[in-house]
Amino acid sequence: MKFGISIFSTATGMPPHLAAQKAEQLGFESFFVSEHSHIPVSTDFPIGDEVPLIYKSMYDPFVAMAAAASVTSTIKLGTAICILPQHNPINCAKSLATIDQISGGRVVFGIGAGWNPPEMEHHGVRFSDRFSVTQESVEVMKAFWSEEEATFHGKHFDIQPSWMWPKPVQSPYPELSLAGAGPNILNRAVKIAGGWMPVFAMQWHDSMVGKQTPLETLGEDQQTLRRLEAEMGKPKTIISAMGLPPTPQYIDYLLEHDVERMILTAPNDETAACEDTIEQYAQAISAYL
Repeated sequence: MKFGISIFSTATGMPPHLAAQKAEQLGFESFFVSEHSHIPVSTDFPIGDEVPLIYKSMYDPFVAMAAAASVTSTIKLGTAICILPQHNPINCAKSLATIDQISGGRVVFGIGAGWNPPEMEHHGVRFSDRFSVTQESVEVMKAFWSEEEATFHGKHFDIQPSWMWPKPVQSPYPELSLAGAGPNILNRAVKIAGGWMPVFAMQWHDSMVGKQTPLETLGEDQQTLRRLEAEMGKPKTIISAMGLPPTPQYIDYLLEHDVERMILTAPNDETAACEDTIEQYAQAISAYL
């Protein structure tokens, strides 16, 4: 199993390029940044009384990834996650192809459909359309990444034959992973992305429905993924697990269930404190590298 580091990239925490550099030095396979473009004052935060400051203060994820690419050479660089329906897919495809080029093919694109209605509506997308916009956006991006003349005709986007270079280094396109929970997430992950990025709950309660995934259902989820892959003629879905600490109990459980990647979230602390956490994570996983 591979191990990654994720941070909420803000101006008050460890700079993303330094965090990525530290993670690479300590042997982590991947480094991820999160995203919120802005937080409307009217936001109803689903997992707390108030939206934390870090949600209101995040760097642009693609700029953060490019900065990290400039000071690293081997670690993969990704989003965990990018709120895809809040982006123009043509611009998004261009940004990620550029980062994949300058990084030498190290992009991992973790995407989600979003949870915040007013934030999404400020981007001109109806919250009820978020899943269909996400699916079409992925299809548009794949077309620009893999076709010499890209075309797409859908409900939300209509693209006449168009050229776009550069293409990503990774062929036909970078690794894609869909985050989320709920009854339709596995079908969407297989159909749209080829990867699933669940946030697992160590202790489950009903308020987590649709937001996080019960850890004890992982075996059943794996069986469902294999069935869906066979039905759709798709390759094996890559699972990147989030939300768990790097203890032998959880690492062994993920290994038993054939999970490909464990992503560990470092706190939004100043550089020294964040470095300490990344070093502690590296020590905790050392026996598994």
